[in-house]
Amino acid sequence: MWSTIKQFYNSQEWQKCRLNLIAERSPKGIIHCEYCGKIIVSSGDAEIDHIKELTLDNVNDYNISLNPNNLKISCKACHNKKHKRFGNSKEHNVYIVYGPPLAGKKTYVKENMERGDIVVDMDRLYNAISFFDAYDKPEALKYNVFAVRKTLIDNIKTRYGKWNNAWIIGGYADTHDRTRLANELGAELVLIDTPKDICIKRLDTCLDLRHYQKSEYKIFIDEWFEKYSPPI
Repeated sequence: MWSTIKQFYNSQEWQKCRLNLIAERSPKGIIHCEYCGKIIVSSGDAEIDHIKELTLDNVNDYNISLNPNNLKISCKACHNKKHKRFGNSKEHNVYIVYGPPLAGKKTYVKENMERGDIVVDMDRLYNAISFFDAYDKPEALKYNVFAVRKTLIDNIKTRYGKWNNAWIIGGYADTHDRTRLANELGAELVLIDTPKDICIKRLDTCLDLRHYQKSEYKIFIDEWFEKYSPPI
């Protein structure tokens, strides 16, 4: 039925199985990681992990691929730790973490980074050189922030320094732009695939300066989903 694992994860059967599993195991709508017990904010942030690994040989076996007894709800940190996706190599690994505004990109990086990693994030760079609160970004500092970011990107590209892993956070809605950067840096692309309605809901409930800039950030969210082109 499914010739590849990617086709399986994109199938309606898997999406229905995933949503049913989360609903059945989340009393009162509270989702917990079944490995560490951590509360997962939304269903979009929940990973569904196959206890017995999914392979091309068993992906069409319903007793493995769609069997609730072979599935666990997992937070992203536990899922990545189990599959040794991040932080398990002594080499300089580079990850481009991208997605719409309020998708949870910073949260994702915080859950997976280690001490000694480089994190390149425009919001934090504004904070670092202005000493203002998060998301307070004076227009007069734009060129300086971009210059600092370019220096850090160059350090990552040349593997300058003794850092462990590098995390570059951004929107990168355009396939060409993010693929070009990934190729330049030898980076892995990580999409934080949060639905638009969840991003807007988070905007409505956030407690930082974005709360007072809702109309502006709503436009940013709309523009990202309008421009987004999936991987080729």
